[in-house]
Amino acid sequence: MAQLIVRNIEESVVRKLKRKAAEDGVSMEEEHRRILRSSLTGKSQLPKMNFKEFLLTMPNVGDDADFERPRDMPREVDLS
Repeated sequence: MAQLIVRNIEESVVRKLKRKAAEDGVSMEEEHRRILRSSLTGKSQLPKMNFKEFLLTMPNVGDDADFERPRDMPREVDLS
């Protein structure tokens, strides 16, 4: 298997690589392999979504008013 040494990388890029590797629970070296593999072969892992993107995938099920409980029909509560 070949080895690759990358020199003269900006410190900000190294920090981002470290952060991404930590988020994915892998070493920086493995994260680097994944990035190269994905960008050069088009094969990537499952698409990652941030929280906003995830929320936008949820179907529109109606207005908030559709889920309001009528206030004139209180429910019984057993306090015993």
